[in-house]
Amino acid sequence: MRQQEYNIRENRPLTQNVQCLVLELPVDAPDQEPQTPGQFVNIRLEGFYLRRPISICDWDARTLTLIYKIVGDGTAKLAAARPGETLDALTGLGNGFTLPMQENALSLLVGGGVGTPPLYGLAKQLRAAGHAPVAILGFNTAAEAFYLDAFAAVCDDVILTTVDGSAGVQGFVTDALPLLQSSPAALYACGPEPMLRALYSAAPPLPPGCAQFSFEQRMACGFGACMGCSCKTTAGYKRICKDGPVLLREEILWAK
Repeated sequence: MRQQEYNIRENRPLTQNVQCLVLELPVDAPDQEPQTPGQFVNIRLEGFYLRRPISICDWDARTLTLIYKIVGDGTAKLAAARPGETLDALTGLGNGFTLPMQENALSLLVGGGVGTPPLYGLAKQLRAAGHAPVAILGFNTAAEAFYLDAFAAVCDDVILTTVDGSAGVQGFVTDALPLLQSSPAALYACGPEPMLRALYSAAPPLPPGCAQFSFEQRMACGFGACMGCSCKTTAGYKRICKDGPVLLREEILWAK
């Protein structure tokens, strides 16, 4: 974990309530540590006691790209921030995705809404490592969809689903599973819990360690000290902010 000041390079809307925030290190700051797909940052906002956790969409040695949804006063304040302003962020947080061991494997990425962004950085790493990523991205309507062209540039295929049928396959991400040309060797998912629950049951069985689910959770500290985001797993209680947000399929216990 590192605390770092970033300059805002851009903070622009992608949809009516989803923003793309690009943060850049000051010129005199050293390069940031390498990120792992699925990790997140925790941003301090003036006037708010708790930081706001936001997953990392993309990165290089000097920048971070974050995509977030405006859902309350904190994210509304963040959306009002302008290029040239600075933000304080804790980086390198969370346990991210791991790439499959099998070479040239078909890797299935399933994202729902603002659970989609961390899968983009993962898709880029999979492609660079010689794997074949395929993405199923689900949204409520066509107007809420974003980053489709970016995924198309690094994936073998991108299947869009919308609940209302305004674009792509009508229905949920699980309705697109029969459209896959072959069985995946690895599964990566991030999105709201109802989507993850449905995918957990509907996705084909895979060997241990080959299906990884990233959970969204309310957090306080963001680095494992307060235990506020603990959840019960087959291996005991784990903290979503530190032991997660990525959990293996076989260790997930769903709350009744």
